[in-house]
Amino acid sequence: MRVSTKGRYALRLMLDLAIHDTGENIALKTIAKRQGISGKYLEQIIGILAKAGFVKSVRGSSGGYRLAKKPEEYTVGDILRLTEGSLAPVACVEDGIENCSKAESCVTLTVWQQLNDAINGVVDHITLADLVERSEAMGDFYSI
Repeated sequence: MRVSTKGRYALRLMLDLAIHDTGENIALKTIAKRQGISGKYLEQIIGILAKAGFVKSVRGSSGGYRLAKKPEEYTVGDILRLTEGSLAPVACVEDGIENCSKAESCVTLTVWQQLNDAINGVVDHITLADLVERSEAMGDFYSI
């Protein structure tokens, strides 16, 4: 499994919104500048996040974006699955996928299941709030 720039930037965008939450909306160009990411690319990503209800958007002079929920209500897994799709290392262990015809005799199936469980175990137990705490401990917001 390899996380694309879309997934990494979505996580950075959400983390930026969490870290800089003052109760006011944050302009996308402000986030783009802070993160050193193309505003056009962030527009695509914020559209995905807004459509899924992860962020709220407000138009106008005091418009911008903010998290729809508290940082502790988002996991890294939620954000990555939204932008990346399945995080399964191989198709045969994806949720909802029928087992392949060779599952009974597949020596490597347990390896893929263990890897899938490990990946999900990590990303589903780290919240945005955890990352905010890590950022504060580092004394600054470092890139992911």
